[in-house]
Amino acid sequence: MIVIGVGNDLRRDDGAGLAVVRELRGRCPPDVRLATCDGEPVQLMELWNGADLAVVVDAVSPASGPGHVHEAAELPTGTHADTSCHGLSVDLAAELGRILGRMPGDLRVYGIEGVEFGFGSGLSPPVRRAVTEVADRITALACDRRS
Repeated sequence: MIVIGVGNDLRRDDGAGLAVVRELRGRCPPDVRLATCDGEPVQLMELWNGADLAVVVDAVSPASGPGHVHEAAELPTGTHADTSCHGLSVDLAAELGRILGRMPGDLRVYGIEGVEFGFGSGLSPPVRRAVTEVADRITALACDRRS
């Protein structure tokens, strides 16, 4: 299993995926790899290729409300392309991965709705709470896989 946090800490809530990975350090079993990425599709495919399970966490544009957590099946189209500095969405990387045969056995995506994507550091309070929620979900998933 690999968990990939996507984002940029210098664009406020866009750092949500990176914050989840930081929060997971020391909480997951040792066989869970933790990685970060700026969202570049080839890098994502290299990180998740061959994994039995890849979990990707990224910030998404607001649709339901700041801090709302989406799972892959309900991700809004265009995820974060309008507000994120990495510009290409995880769904595009997954489509390219399918075409090129570079996909994990299972891919799960968590999108955390952000509200503040301007320059600066630090997450908004609703996104900070969502980071903890997603880290808890991933910790439970990683522990359930072992039993």
